[in-house]
Amino acid sequence: MSDAALLAPGKREQTKVANRRAILDAAREVFAELGYEAATVRDIIRRTGLASGTFYNYFRSREEVFEALADDGAARFRPILRACWEASNTFEGYLRAAIQAYFDFMADEHENWLAGRPPGERHPHVRVKTPEIERVFLEVRGAFAQVMEAGGAPRVDADYLSAACIAVAREVGDKMMERRPIDTVGATDFAVKLILGGIPALPRLAP
Repeated sequence: MSDAALLAPGKREQTKVANRRAILDAAREVFAELGYEAATVRDIIRRTGLASGTFYNYFRSREEVFEALADDGAARFRPILRACWEASNTFEGYLRAAIQAYFDFMADEHENWLAGRPPGERHPHVRVKTPEIERVFLEVRGAFAQVMEAGGAPRVDADYLSAACIAVAREVGDKMMERRPIDTVGATDFAVKLILGGIPALPRLAP
């Protein structure tokens, strides 16, 4: 068997990875420029330079691409979330580290996308339930459960607590991304104080 034949499977795998990445990168740009509802599969294909048949080898619809973007982001964030837990020894410490990491991740994603893009185009933030997003939820729930088991936090419903904390971080994070400059530290402080102390714990605005 020739060397070329031996290398062929690896070359094909690299091409698959590159094509899938090209589709996701193109979809991220198209969704940001046109909005999810207005964007079409044809718009995405045009941006990739790939043949339409190649697109359908990887995704069946615009919805599947949308979900893949969410899954990709969650997969890259989950190791960061795990590192926050390994470096923390209290409920508040983990909560603050995790939310700060999430907001920093959002800001970095925004900056990476803006590089080379026209001003004013917004990075899409997708919200769907995918396997990796579910793993992020389980990661948070597992950390909270361990803290409560060790007596480091009141014993409450871990499912509800995890869902509430993720929802607060997501909504505050989305609003943070609309502001300039993007203030990840201020947004983290607000979200943590809201979760830990409710409205009475929040800093007051000047009249």
